Amino acid sequence: PEMTYKVAISFDRCKITSVTCGCGNKDIFYCAHVVALSLYRIRKPDQVKLRLPISETLFQMNRDQLQKFVQYLITAHHTEVLPTAQKLADEILSSNSEINQVHGAPDPTAGASIDDENCWHLDEEQVREQVKLFLSQGGYYGSGKQLNSMFAKVREMLRMRDSNGARMLTLITEQFMADPRLSLWRQQGTGITEKCRQLWDELGALWVCVVLNPHCKLEEKSCWLRQLRKWGEMDVCPLEDGNYGNELPNITNALTQSSGHSQDSLARPRRTVFTRAIEGCDLHWQDSHLQRIISSDFYVSPSYQREGESLLFNSQGQPLWLEHVPTACARVDALRSHGYPREALRLTVAIINTLRLQQQRQLEIYKHQKKELLQRGATTITNLEGWVGHPLNPIGCLFLTLTEACRLEEENCLEISGFSLCCDTGDSKPPVYQHVPVATGSQDSGESYLSLALEVALMGMGQQRVMPEGLYAQDKVCRNEEQIIARLQDLELDPVLVQTLRKQCILLLEGGPFSGLGEVIHRESVPMHTFAKYLFSALLPHDADLAYKLALRAMRLPVLETTAPSGDVTHPHHLVSVVPSRYPRWFTLGHLESQQCELASTMLTAAKGDMLRLRTVLEAIQKNIHSSSLIFKLAQDAFKIATPADSNSDTTLLNVALELGLQVMRMTLSTLNWRRREMVRWLVTCATEVGVRALVSILQSWYSLFTPTEATSIVAATVMSHNTILRLSLDYPQREELASCARTLALQCAMKDPQNCALSALTLCEKDHIAFETAYQIVIDAASTGMTYTQLFTIARYMEHRGYPLRAFKLASLAMTHLNLAYNQDTHPAINDVLWACALSHSLGKNELAAIIPLVVKSVHCATVLSDILRRCTMTAPGLAGIPGRRNSGKLMSTDKAPLRQLLDATISAYINTTHSRLTHISPRHYGEFIEFLSKARETFLLAQDGHIQFAQFIDNLKQIYKGKKKLMLLVRERFG
Repeated sequence: PEMTYKVAISFDRCKITSVTCGCGNKDIFYCAHVVALSLYRIRKPDQVKLRLPISETLFQMNRDQLQKFVQYLITAHHTEVLPTAQKLADEILSSNSEINQVHGAPDPTAGASIDDENCWHLDEEQVREQVKLFLSQGGYYGSGKQLNSMFAKVREMLRMRDSNGARMLTLITEQFMADPRLSLWRQQGTGITEKCRQLWDELGALWVCVVLNPHCKLEEKSCWLRQLRKWGEMDVCPLEDGNYGNELPNITNALTQSSGHSQDSLARPRRTVFTRAIEGCDLHWQDSHLQRIISSDFYVSPSYQREGESLLFNSQGQPLWLEHVPTACARVDALRSHGYPREALRLTVAIINTLRLQQQRQLEIYKHQKKELLQRGATTITNLEGWVGHPLNPIGCLFLTLTEACRLEEENCLEISGFSLCCDTGDSKPPVYQHVPVATGSQDSGESYLSLALEVALMGMGQQRVMPEGLYAQDKVCRNEEQIIARLQDLELDPVLVQTLRKQCILLLEGGPFSGLGEVIHRESVPMHTFAKYLFSALLPHDADLAYKLALRAMRLPVLETTAPSGDVTHPHHLVSVVPSRYPRWFTLGHLESQQCELASTMLTAAKGDMLRLRTVLEAIQKNIHSSSLIFKLAQDAFKIATPADSNSDTTLLNVALELGLQVMRMTLSTLNWRRREMVRWLVTCATEVGVRALVSILQSWYSLFTPTEATSIVAATVMSHNTILRLSLDYPQREELASCARTLALQCAMKDPQNCALSALTLCEKDHIAFETAYQIVIDAASTGMTYTQLFTIARYMEHRGYPLRAFKLASLAMTHLNLAYNQDTHPAINDVLWACALSHSLGKNELAAIIPLVVKSVHCATVLSDILRRCTMTAPGLAGIPGRRNSGKLMSTDKAPLRQLLDATISAYINTTHSRLTHISPRHYGEFIEFLSKARETFLLAQDGHIQFAQFIDNLKQIYKGKKKLMLLVRERFG
């Protein structure tokens, strides 16, 4: 249904200064009705009658007309207006009322006076409410996205030079500072959540932009400064490096840090997310050189000045701007943000010319010191503040300023501070760039803003910088690096850009301490793996040699190579370096190592088929990667790439995979690794793929790669399996060679670790009589000393299964000597083995049974087990299932004669001992069980000739000794008389 709303809009000097609408909708943005009325007024100005201010009209009326006017007005709206009219009338007639102290009266239709501030209408209450709501959602439901779009709104306002930008940012900041989670995080000493930290960073960067507005008034700036200081002094204010805890503090502003003296963490000033904006308030734009740079493309030096050491121009006469780089970039960001794109571009070019000059100078200085630095093998780092991961994102800022000047379709896309906010995020197509020549007053340089963008990104990423301290700062380095690389990957590398890329890569390789890819780097400098992976892939089609040289150089990770040399005090504020042989706290080390691995994998893939290149990559991996699981991953990657499903294997890469696998085996042989079994199996698979020679080789050098158990149970067993033989389609001599190697390995392992390898060794040697005998002899030799009864019983059963019952008997007898079964161990796992050993002896004949019974009597003291053996032996004649050709007596054996007599006596005495043992601690609920036990005992007693007499005496004895246990003895009498 159609609704009618009443809308009022006040405007002044082309800006809407206030709005009201009957719809009551609350939002940061105007409601649809206000927008509709504004558009109507713009499109049909003649339909909206333009009138004099109402005060002018009233001025022309006489007293009667005025009275008429007021009365008619009151009558038309008497319900709404009458109370107000009466109140005003009372006040006007009272001589000392407030209304009479002021000359004149307000006129809502007259507009502001000429020197009044005029700014767009902003519903402040609404801004507060929205920010509060988004913050309370704590990063859920896209609230982070919403807050980012509010930041984007602020930037848009700044670009339109709308003074509400700073006001809106103030309101947002007030709500951020009031976030109840801040004090909670501070009390717990935990860091702020990742999502939230990024929002705080953006907030800090926006304030830097606001205070660097080149056209703001001094009183505005001092007002912001007061505000920022007030926030910065609050103890919940987040710190710049993202920690509340007692982390080692960040080395922050390179300008304020003098590296001459060591500062402890307490003396170092506390830096909050607002500190840079506070410092930014000291910067101004009055410098005449700076003014000339940003106001003209044709500002060059007269040729006679160039030799002068004024350092305002380079040798081509182009202006330089020698400010601390992040600060200079903050100026560029401010110019861009406040709607001065041409000026931002000019300053960017001056900064890049300065960076180039510094790069050349540092290169010259390095050439003089090179020899000494290479001998020392260490370097100091001149820039304490890295540009990648820096709070002000200087490199991202320069890159964006330059690429924005080269974008083709500028339709519905808005770039802000390194993040792209497209209105239509559905299909975020990569931007399309074209070369736009650099506007310059000197001779045509043939350069484009696009090639400068690539150059400055490479310079910044390649800068040698110390790893900052604290998890957040380190994480930010990785994130920022990935953001810049993602943008670089949007660039189509045409010949012009390839030339820029090659030139910069060569400079970085030759570079001294300023380059992270230089020959010598500081132990704690940020690794270049991610960057080098991008460079390698980008360069490979155009200059493979340079690509490999660069990637190989970048493979190092010096922080893991050595502990800090004790003389390394080049970094006094890096407390860790002062303490020799201590690893600094690199929270992102795991990520960095996996990036190193990615770089290596990229090179391996590219070098497939090129033995020479693969060799050098392999050497780099072996020298620089220190984590066995990463080398294993590389080996697996190489194996996958070398063995595509649809075509033949690549032998060069397969050999590399095998070598890496062997290295992993050696690295993890003496350290425990939970993936070890998987690694060993994989290695055998890989060696099988390489071929029979590789298998022979790993079998022959097993002791440097595997434990004896692995060598016999996994390696040799797999090599000898039917599958391997089929997979390799081996001829007879090759099969024999493999088998012989496996047998040699088996015997060596059995000697080294008979406990765990004897059975595997016997199995592996089954088909070769001599080897089998040797293995058996090793077992016999080890049986008395190094083996447990379980191992011996297992091998004994294996021997019986293989058809060696006498050998099985011998091993079982040896096993019995190691065993001891106490009176109460009637569920012991070895009972089955004992029963089996007795059954085996019984089946072999009387002599064997006679030999084993004394061992049983000595080892087994459990009455029920002994009676079980006795029962089995009396039921069948010995030797019935014995060896063919043996004469079996076929007569049942008597329990009165040897060897069973000894067993019977032992069983009876075991029952007697057990009875006494049980009675010392018996409780009434076990009485019934005990009576059953005595019944079992009686069965055994009765096997003896005078058994019934012995049993009766035994019972009398019990009644005598335990007469105190009246109830139990009553039960005994009932059952046994």
